Amino acid sequence: MSANQPPVTADGPLLQTVERQTGESPKCAIIWLHGLGADGHDFEPIVDEFDFDQLPALRFVFPHAPMRAVTINGGYVMRAWYDIVSPDFAPGREEAEGVRESARQIEALLARENARGIPDARIVLAGFSQGGVIALYTGLRHPRRLAGILALSCYLPLTETLSTEAHRANRNVPIFMAHGHADPVIPYDLGKRSSKLLKAQDYPVQWHAYAAEHTVCMEELTDIENWLNRVLADVC
Repeated sequence: MSANQPPVTADGPLLQTVERQTGESPKCAIIWLHGLGADGHDFEPIVDEFDFDQLPALRFVFPHAPMRAVTINGGYVMRAWYDIVSPDFAPGREEAEGVRESARQIEALLARENARGIPDARIVLAGFSQGGVIALYTGLRHPRRLAGILALSCYLPLTETLSTEAHRANRNVPIFMAHGHADPVIPYDLGKRSSKLLKAQDYPVQWHAYAAEHTVCMEELTDIENWLNRVLADVC
């Protein structure tokens, strides 16, 4: 295998990633998924915005989503975690197999962190927009306890399968959900409803709302930093 080729797993090549570390020999990891049309570099700069001086070294992993045609964008090929097949947010909007395929690819990245010495209990699965959708889908079904799930400006996908597919290992995983009141891409009310649905099933969700659009604002970054410090301090 060429040095330029990514490792191959049972589900195909491992996703290419951008990585940042806060020190040598990381003890914990944060796998952070970007939104539609972006790539792994999109959230890389936030590492420098956080203060994790009280924590052991962390590894940030920012994967690049696969290139795929997106129906609502006229079939244009871009980085996307799944195809969006309709402009509304009715059931079936997201292509189910694309969601599941991306979840398998994230599971492979979780396994790679395990192989590098970081157990699931020391890994936060994070994402923004489409990436947040995949973080929620994957994290709630993951068969080993995670440190936390960070889901920003997104919603809960495939809700009809959650009750049968959710794994008990992450029934009490800390979940940070956040949304901007003026989000023109994914409606605030949809994110809020997803939070309420999870709370109704006794998931420990922290809901945060901001005077923002489809972005991560400075107040939100501060809240994320505080939450990450708390959940990782408990396990690292």
